[in-house]
Amino acid sequence: MTESAAIDATIASAPQKPATKPARPFFSSGPCAKPPGWDAAKLATGSLGRSHRSKIGKARLQHAIDLTRRVLRVPETHRIGIVPASDTGAYEMAMWTMLGARPVTTLAWESFGEGWVTDAAKQLKLDPTVVRADYGALPDLGAVDWGHDVLFTWNGTTSGVRVPNGDWIADDRQGLSFNDATSAVFAYDMPWDKLDVTTFSWQKVLGGEGAHGVIILGPRAVERLESYIPAWPLPKIFRLVSKGKLAEGVFKGETINTPSMLAVEDVIFALEWAETLGGLDGLIARSDANAAALDAIVATRDWLGHLAGDPATRSKTSVCLTVVGADEAFIKAMAAALEKEGAAFDVAGYRDAPPGLRIWCGATVDTADIAALGPWLDWAYAVAKAA
Repeated sequence: MTESAAIDATIASAPQKPATKPARPFFSSGPCAKPPGWDAAKLATGSLGRSHRSKIGKARLQHAIDLTRRVLRVPETHRIGIVPASDTGAYEMAMWTMLGARPVTTLAWESFGEGWVTDAAKQLKLDPTVVRADYGALPDLGAVDWGHDVLFTWNGTTSGVRVPNGDWIADDRQGLSFNDATSAVFAYDMPWDKLDVTTFSWQKVLGGEGAHGVIILGPRAVERLESYIPAWPLPKIFRLVSKGKLAEGVFKGETINTPSMLAVEDVIFALEWAETLGGLDGLIARSDANAAALDAIVATRDWLGHLAGDPATRSKTSVCLTVVGADEAFIKAMAAALEKEGAAFDVAGYRDAPPGLRIWCGATVDTADIAALGPWLDWAYAVAKAA
């Protein structure tokens, strides 16, 4: 019997299915659900088929930057650029261009933080101080030496653990703070005075398309770029400096390489939608409501729990759940059953995380769909137990 046939047979013998499905069963943690009301036919098309260096191309790229600044309330002291290769490209651009001037500390409590450890230790060979915690926990932030450059993820996408706030980042720091915020921006209010480098991608909280990253540089990061030359070669797509000065065009819509103007129009749609909600406050309120609705589901089921034990450091976007007695095969069976019924897509936890579920609760998800998911999780749990 094929795997699909086995799933069909198990579903046929399972308890009765819930009467109501989520209207938009898109709970993936990246790429994430499109904004409510999204339709490709609603995207502006004037820039499509045009050069990104044409007047209209540069204007639309600049518009995306300006909207990002308004929605995120980024101060004028900070520069915003659209760069290649999603959040990974943006973060590695920052690492390759700025690290090496001071000692480095890397914080890791999930897979993406571990990726930055690998880059710093094995690729750049910087012998970093590594501060780790297990999945579901946060390391001792008070132990960080701010004489170092410090690399961290604001919201651990694959563990559901986040930093509680920016209070732990020293005001008088000598090193730079490198903030991987890809699952955090648009869901938390970022303390920009604490953040020297911030990166993210459009396909997370905005529900945009992949392959493009955003890098936000504070004044101290710009100073580092203009005063320090790394010891290693820099690929063209990482170069933010020209003749010893910041390449200001990158932060005015003149991208380093060719962007997808369709992806740009898509993110403009999402940012303009965010403004109809009241901007950042509206986005935060939606994410908070979604996380609260999922928490209510967890609280009433003894077989379901949070991987992140401390509510103060629990993600409000990539919420990671534990399932009593579940192994990888059990979670796979639950996720497959939900997908087969069109009740929830892409809810299995990340491959490197402990076996469990991961439910995206960012602002592009509707709270009613989170609430409707609860009975379907019960059903899928029964299906997996019967398999």
